[in-house]
Amino acid sequence: MIPGMRKSLLALLLAATCGLAHAAFPEKPIRVVVGFPAGGPLDQHARLLADKLQAALGQPIVIDYKAGAGGTVGAQDVMKAAPDGYTLMLANTGVMVINPALYTKLPYQTLRDFTPIARTAMQPLALLVNPKLPINTLPEFVAYAKARPGQVNYGSAGNGGISHLVPEMFKNATGLFMVHIPYRGSAPAFTDLMAGQVQFMAESIPQAASYHKQGKVRALAVTSRERNPALPDTPTVIESGIKGFEVVGFYGFLAPAGLPADVKAKLGDAFRQVLTNPEVRTRMVTQGADPAFLGPDEFAKFLGNELPRWADAVKKSGARMD
Repeated sequence: MIPGMRKSLLALLLAATCGLAHAAFPEKPIRVVVGFPAGGPLDQHARLLADKLQAALGQPIVIDYKAGAGGTVGAQDVMKAAPDGYTLMLANTGVMVINPALYTKLPYQTLRDFTPIARTAMQPLALLVNPKLPINTLPEFVAYAKARPGQVNYGSAGNGGISHLVPEMFKNATGLFMVHIPYRGSAPAFTDLMAGQVQFMAESIPQAASYHKQGKVRALAVTSRERNPALPDTPTVIESGIKGFEVVGFYGFLAPAGLPADVKAKLGDAFRQVLTNPEVRTRMVTQGADPAFLGPDEFAKFLGNELPRWADAVKKSGARMD
């Protein structure tokens, strides 16, 4: 046999063998790594999707918690796993697009070390104030804060998180001078917002809506392009006169880099099926996330656009982590 023909036949046989192997995917349980403790928002999201995903793929979905360093411990675990589709990561805005700008020595790069599979949800925030402030709208708050430069404090769940960076983006969009007060988590920040120790805060919709309805805080606007069902009478920031201000977090699933194209497509299609389920969509909204499916290619493009945007926010905020 001519050497060139032998090489071509071997290549064809290898491709056919790989195709058969991938066609059988999945043949065993799939592990979903969550880089945060059990019981949190990401865990709730993973559990919401797990049963329906299991039905779509025909294999058990095992949730594995690898908490630490703002989700980077879990990301490293997935990055080092075999790119065979049996290890996935559920990540959020912080892990995928904030951490690369926030940490000086991050061990991963989002688009180099991972294969985007599916964006599953977007998570808008509400802009809140202490209800004793003599204001009822976002333009009134902007005027109030501009008249008191450096005298208005805003609380966050910690340096470099989304509840820190969204107010920073808001400051940049409006020219306000507010003082950041970081807390260890959103609970103590909420406590001080209700007590008036801080006057302003950006927080996820479920918690914000609950406190707003109790009259403990006042929701002035939501950061999504459209109004949120949990706060139907609260306008968007854009409606309130700040053009183009749309800032929302996201949830998405990724695999290690180098995932075969057919496995990636099968996983992406499974998530697409899950996200069309009415029960899943309804429950997702109650958890404070809006169903927002993107397939592998669209999710990769989305991440490519989000990375520089959040890097700019981190740079302007001055936040850094070692």
